[in-house]
Amino acid sequence: MNTELKDAYRAGRVVLFAGAGVSANLGLPTWNQLIEHISNELGYDPKVFSSYGGSLALAEYYKRKTGTLGPLRSWMDREWHKSDINIGDSEIHQFIVRGGFARIYTTNYDRWLELAHDHYKTPYIKVASVADLVKALDGQRQIIKFHGDFDDDASIVLDETSYYERLSFESPLDIKLSHDVLGNTVLFIGYSISDINIRLLFYRLTKMWGKHALASARPKSYLFTNRPNPVAKEVLGHWGIEMIVSDEDDPKKALTNFLKNLVD
Repeated sequence: MNTELKDAYRAGRVVLFAGAGVSANLGLPTWNQLIEHISNELGYDPKVFSSYGGSLALAEYYKRKTGTLGPLRSWMDREWHKSDINIGDSEIHQFIVRGGFARIYTTNYDRWLELAHDHYKTPYIKVASVADLVKALDGQRQIIKFHGDFDDDASIVLDETSYYERLSFESPLDIKLSHDVLGNTVLFIGYSISDINIRLLFYRLTKMWGKHALASARPKSYLFTNRPNPVAKEVLGHWGIEMIVSDEDDPKKALTNFLKNLVD
């Protein structure tokens, strides 16, 4: 376990960012399955449809053809929260709940982080809108839904337009992010190194610190992965992000062991 990360964790100065890999261990549908569903809804052959563009563009096409993302969001909500999923079986979620993270950011839409806290009777407040920000208290654990929440259709970042608007980084949630990360260590788990979400966040973190008079005092941030990548290591290192690479091949087991070592 990285000593600096462990020290920052013990001091309560780690902001957690949880990506799709955190929910993947629950067996949720993949993005490929989402695109396959969209293609079936629109009457396309899935292989042909997927060749027409990336997932954001295809979701944008669905929205323009149907006039709304409502039915798609409803399908996602059902598929992402099937009754046979037992959150108590997920050690990853258990360690996140047990962890001393005052702020947990996530780009996932699903409610499993919240449901895990409910399961273990751990208080928290969900922040997905400006209205939620008003209710948030400094002493409370906060789960910040950075790409929206299934409880609010308008907040979901799924199609190309909403994604580009999210990338503007000018919303109240962005101001909150700036406040939360300056002076704290950021730990990314469950993200692919090639994920544009995380790469843009890295870039924004670097820009935020670059404007600060004490940029040299910026705490390290970390990305946990079980896939070594020398190119990503070099590039992310330039942005102040250190990769922590597990020797475990299985991503679920690797993340579970990492969180256990950090939290315990």
